[in-house]
Amino acid sequence: MLEIAHLGEELVKDCHSLSLVVIGVNNRTMPLELFERFVISEDAIPKALADVHARRNISEALVLSTCNRTEVYVYAEKFHGAYQDVRDFLAETAGLAPEEFNDYLYAHYEDEAIQHLFSVTCGLDSAIVGENEVVHQIKIAWELAREEDSCGPVVNSAFRRALEVGKKVRTETSISKNTLAIGQACIEMAKRHLDDFKNQEILVVGAGEIGEGIAKALSELQAEHIYFANRNFDRAEELADLVNGQSIPFEEIEKTLERVDVLISSTAASSVVLSQSQLIKIMNIRNGRKLLIVDIAVPRDVDPAVAQIENVTLLDIDALWSFHSQTSLTGKEAEIGKAKTIIIEEISRFLEQQSARKVAPLISEFREGAEEIRQIELKRFEARLAGFTDEQRDIIEALTQGILGKILHDPTISLNEAAGSPRGERLADALRELFNL
Repeated sequence: MLEIAHLGEELVKDCHSLSLVVIGVNNRTMPLELFERFVISEDAIPKALADVHARRNISEALVLSTCNRTEVYVYAEKFHGAYQDVRDFLAETAGLAPEEFNDYLYAHYEDEAIQHLFSVTCGLDSAIVGENEVVHQIKIAWELAREEDSCGPVVNSAFRRALEVGKKVRTETSISKNTLAIGQACIEMAKRHLDDFKNQEILVVGAGEIGEGIAKALSELQAEHIYFANRNFDRAEELADLVNGQSIPFEEIEKTLERVDVLISSTAASSVVLSQSQLIKIMNIRNGRKLLIVDIAVPRDVDPAVAQIENVTLLDIDALWSFHSQTSLTGKEAEIGKAKTIIIEEISRFLEQQSARKVAPLISEFREGAEEIRQIELKRFEARLAGFTDEQRDIIEALTQGILGKILHDPTISLNEAAGSPRGERLADALRELFNL
């Protein structure tokens, strides 16, 4: 994989034709307090797409932003120019100078970009290996890019194939078998900090996709009472109905925290929902009763300083990834190997198909040009052929077509066989120059 440390070496690629590039950050490449500044909400994606797509060196763009990665996929003429454009976009998104996060960026180019995309889609690059939520996230990101008309044939073909590969890996391997969804993983981590969920009162804040997953995971437990709060009260009611719980107005979160044992938060808020000062007041009212807070939102819903309050245990998304990163690998080594083999095979097949598509118009133009010359020459001798019979004309037509076919055969075969290789690039360039194509 391409690392930023080798960026200088990669600049030689600037002289190449248009290529797929992915540049991004994730929760493993930088601290959470820095990473959460790069997260882009789904509502903000259209504006982000327009911003990236309008940059000078970028022809197509797609933005993928989840709780553990923000990546920008672009189709660009020059790697270095695209890298600078995306880096500047990320700097503006996070409100940081590029030098404040440069060391945390990763970038992949051409086949390495395809490999990264396929691996992400298959769940190999996830903290919980084999998880399925990423497929939905990639579908949404691609759908938004198409709606905003920021992606074209290159990005579309890459993401279409990525989803096909993701499905193939999950069908032909058991990498996703018994894999916990994020909501389930969150509950499993919380259980390690509680004697039992029985007789516990729980408040779930946030009713998005992760909140729904948490609700489904809680439905299998015998908690005393489960409350749901969301800015959209109707949505909170829907989740409450799943577990025979109770929905509460968003404004009653603090009051409800005075009596519950566990808070699980996963909103899409851009700033903290609960501050340290709010929690201090709440804990004073609780008179020493312990409170477990599981905050898996990114950006975080709960001020990290809350961890300093006595009788409060605060677990965030980093704790979740740390808790499950190793356990998610256990027993899956063989399946991961199978998945990687499928990915490698699919990358090769995809690149061959893309190369063939690129060379096909050139071959077509070459053959059409040669046929045009043949027709011009036949027309030039039209007067001399006036006395020929139809049979004789057919013989001349077949003869000239046969000669032309023989001449074009070897160059066509060589171009098709070498497509996608350095030799293929040289042959294509020579053909363009020699025949003015």
